[in-house]
Amino acid sequence: MTQRRRGEVAAAGELELFESEPPAPRQRERVRERARDSRRPESARSEPRRREPPSEPYFADGEVPGSSAASAVSIVALTRTAQAILEGAFTPLWIRGEVSDFKAHRNGHWYFCLRDDEAQLKCVVWSRDRRRMPAPPDDGMQIAAFGQLTMYAARGEMQFSVMRMEAEGDGLWRKALELTRARLAADGLLDPQRKRAIPRYPRRVAVITSRDGAALHDIHAVVQRRCPSVEIVLVPATVQGDSAPESLCYALDMVSRWGDADVLIIGRGGGARDDLRAFNDERVARALAACPIPTISAVGHEIDVSICDLVADVRAPTPSAAAEAAVPVQAELRERVRSVAATLTALAEERIARAHESAEAAARRIGTAASRRIEAQRLTLEATAGRLNALSPLATLARGYAIARDAAGHTIRSIASVRRGDAVEVVLHDGVAGAEITSVTDAAREP
Repeated sequence: MTQRRRGEVAAAGELELFESEPPAPRQRERVRERARDSRRPESARSEPRRREPPSEPYFADGEVPGSSAASAVSIVALTRTAQAILEGAFTPLWIRGEVSDFKAHRNGHWYFCLRDDEAQLKCVVWSRDRRRMPAPPDDGMQIAAFGQLTMYAARGEMQFSVMRMEAEGDGLWRKALELTRARLAADGLLDPQRKRAIPRYPRRVAVITSRDGAALHDIHAVVQRRCPSVEIVLVPATVQGDSAPESLCYALDMVSRWGDADVLIIGRGGGARDDLRAFNDERVARALAACPIPTISAVGHEIDVSICDLVADVRAPTPSAAAEAAVPVQAELRERVRSVAATLTALAEERIARAHESAEAAARRIGTAASRRIEAQRLTLEATAGRLNALSPLATLARGYAIARDAAGHTIRSIASVRRGDAVEVVLHDGVAGAEITSVTDAAREP
């Protein structure tokens, strides 16, 4: 690599470098700040600020520092100057290599090496840049990393500060999805048993999507065509970019606290896989799973299934399909109402006819039962009357017997009650005859 002075044009394929000069006065504070940071351990290092190439000459008039023992420079000054040269000479660039010795430090930084067949380079991902990474890389994974070449002055080591990272194929994205899916499954958020049914006849549908996106237009068009009486409430959110997860979580929280919608549609139109990254964010997935109303995920990318698709109650391949799943067709509803009304009328008429027949049959049964009961009572009465008649004195008299009574009307039961010459009455079955006792004979004395 050829070193050139400022202003010289680099040949094709070469990188432009700048000759080093000692720090100018206004850069001394920056050097002292780096010197303080270089004395800290690696785990406590602050994240370096992006530096621009030096705009003033480093060398002042007089003796060049380091040209003699008397003008020797300190190690920290040398390493800081080298750091300034590296950061000023190299603009952020992409590099490619194999990951090795990956380490996730407790302070949130990632450390690893990128190597090829002939060389290796130490790399660091500061915690502030981790949000741009879908997942930590695995040892042995081939990646392309975008960042700034710099130097860790405390050790005099060159390193590459990574700001973005892409793996060959979809390795990092696939790993991030698998890790997120495993965590959600462990918490039971992917269990089919927790899925809720979508209301058949919603009054109000909440929609979380971009205010200016095609998804809202598609949902509105489908709802107006199928059932214009259903109300659509837009909860606008950013659906793409680094701020999208926070925006979607905020929108979900608003819908949950509002609580006056019957169903929620969340999603966006189609796009590249990287454009749909927000719907694979674990924070969004957990907020969606916690929503108190039934949810439909409508991430318009039919090839892939997002994490939101997994936790939502229903997954729709497009926003239009989500609207169709949420809202019934009004004409079909009217026809169904007419059909139900006709069915109810027929059932009512049939029920009335059956009730009339049942009443007539009951009347017949009651009449027959009453007749049988009366006949049974008549027979019982006749039998009782017969028994009473058999026991009646009148029946005895009818058979030729008579009853004798004294003048007081008392029945004469024994000859001891009468004497000869007493007047008596003889009661026959058809009347009473007067008589006189002419003789009294004791039946025991008769021969």
